Amino acid sequence: MIQVNDFLYGKMEFPQVIADLLETDALKRLAGVHQSGAIFLVNPDICHSRLEHATGVMMLIKMLGGSELEQIAGLLHDVSHTAFSHVGDYVFDHQDEDYHETIFTQVIENSTIPTVLARHGYRADQIINGEFNILEQALPSLCADRLDYTLRDGIYGGIISRQRAKEFLNAITLKNGRIAVTVEKEATWINETFEKLNQEVFKLPLHLYANGKMAELIKGFLKKGLLIKEDLFKTDTLLLNKIRSNFEGYEAIKSIKQLKGFAEFMRHGAVPKVKVRSLQALLV
Repeated sequence: MIQVNDFLYGKMEFPQVIADLLETDALKRLAGVHQSGAIFLVNPDICHSRLEHATGVMMLIKMLGGSELEQIAGLLHDVSHTAFSHVGDYVFDHQDEDYHETIFTQVIENSTIPTVLARHGYRADQIINGEFNILEQALPSLCADRLDYTLRDGIYGGIISRQRAKEFLNAITLKNGRIAVTVEKEATWINETFEKLNQEVFKLPLHLYANGKMAELIKGFLKKGLLIKEDLFKTDTLLLNKIRSNFEGYEAIKSIKQLKGFAEFMRHGAVPKVKVRSLQALLV
């Protein structure tokens, strides 16, 4: 058993399969991948990792009574994100922000995850091909993935408090295997919080600049042969170090931090087109 602690869900115990998965290189890498891409370069408060989010999703699924298999799926659902998360989508021109989904099977199969799963009586195809209704739902429905990042990103982005997020968690349940809200005002609150998150964090010009400039830099370095595609499957720090080992890259990262060319980029640059999102929580 392993005890996992999170500021939203408290302390929970998980079986050895979770402990062993957390020791794989694939999941350890996620601890070095920022959930919000390159935003931390211009807003250091937004610094949480993909692993923190993935662990939170797993804990939320357990809190709601989801199966052990679905908890595993929650932990693994973002394992294929590139360094700087959705910056990879902008580098590879995936406007639906789904690049990590297109390579999910490949990343799982090329890791030690299948071996770990087999040791505990599971198969990788159960994760790859499984349907997990608590974990994932199409927009605009509420699901564990969407709910955790709404609350977590909202807290780090300064638009909601930790206490308010915990209050909301007391008002959710499962209805026909899907997340539902038991109090009307809480359903309204989460819908409005989701919209606020999109407008004030995801689409904030400062944040679009950071992610857009990073994507532009990486794309340019790939074309010049200064980076290779495999570099995007390292941690953010390792990728940053490789970029900054070149004088041009060093100066480019410094200019992002100093917001050089901000106005010009927002007018004429390759500003990321963030996927349109809305939320309509199910009320019971």
